[in-house]
Amino acid sequence: MTKSRGKRRQKVTLQHVADAAKVSKATASLALNNNPRISEPTRQRVLDAVEALGYVYNQRAASLRTQRSYTIGLVFKDVSNPFNAELTSGAESQLADHNYSLVLATTNDNLEKQARMVKTMLERDVDGLILAPTATTAAASLQSLMDFCPLVLLTPYYESLAVDCVGMDDANGTARAVEHLIRQGHRRIAFVGGFATDLTRQRRLQSYRGTLQRHNIEFDPALRIAGPVSRRGGYDAVHQLLSVPRPPSAAYCYSDVIAFGVMLGLRAAGMEAGRDFAVIGFDDVPEASLWHPSLTTVSNDPRGLGEQAAQLMLRRLATADATIKRVIMPSHLVLRDSTAAPVHEMPS
Repeated sequence: MTKSRGKRRQKVTLQHVADAAKVSKATASLALNNNPRISEPTRQRVLDAVEALGYVYNQRAASLRTQRSYTIGLVFKDVSNPFNAELTSGAESQLADHNYSLVLATTNDNLEKQARMVKTMLERDVDGLILAPTATTAAASLQSLMDFCPLVLLTPYYESLAVDCVGMDDANGTARAVEHLIRQGHRRIAFVGGFATDLTRQRRLQSYRGTLQRHNIEFDPALRIAGPVSRRGGYDAVHQLLSVPRPPSAAYCYSDVIAFGVMLGLRAAGMEAGRDFAVIGFDDVPEASLWHPSLTTVSNDPRGLGEQAAQLMLRRLATADATIKRVIMPSHLVLRDSTAAPVHEMPS
């Protein structure tokens, strides 16, 4: 007979961790779930015991006990937009600090796909949903969704709903951008990008028109170009704008990604942003400062937006009947190299 290889190592349990940390089993469990009732010194003792004993926390067993999956669904329109990458990073960091995982899905701004993605998330028992609704999402469908799980919206424009939401200061950010171009001497200022049904675009367009009106500048529909939120959308818009009888000398873009496309389109036409034509974006994604020329843009901290959305979700999960909270992220204009006075004085 072969010799015994020795006794199997005893499985380390939560009770062993609790005994080592000199706390109750319930306290050890709360500490591992980052419950705010547990003091930092106590939590650290439990974590030290976990490391010393080599304890592996059984998340599945914890989920069965607590009836939680410790997952949050994040559903937005486009994974390729760097704004959404920053937002996701902010949300994930906040949720990870509380032992929650993030599950991602995209809709391509398609209502039917959004319904499928949300259904899949609910079937997988996510504890809550953070959602950037498609442009045609009805308030009634969002209200129905709230019957299944906590919901945080990445838009402040469903004002009839009692729902937690976080959004951008679209009106003030747009006004600052357009006023900067007007101060530089521009009178023919285009509004580029975003689909006409998008609520955020509608709010920014309204601010754009209002700012022109305050400065006695006539709104020209030919300078309002709708299109996809992509570099290609911005690139194609430039060629359309440069072909109108009185081309603009500046463009305010729905997003930085569109602004990048506008700058590429200008270059293809033998022009350069910041020299022959002024360009302003919206979002201040990290790439904006690295672009050549660097992009003047409205900054609204996309990572912070994700962090705020996650905090609202954690708050709702902790206290189901907490008061509804609407967070509007402040915006400010970041001046870089893509804007300059018009090469030729434009008639008002």
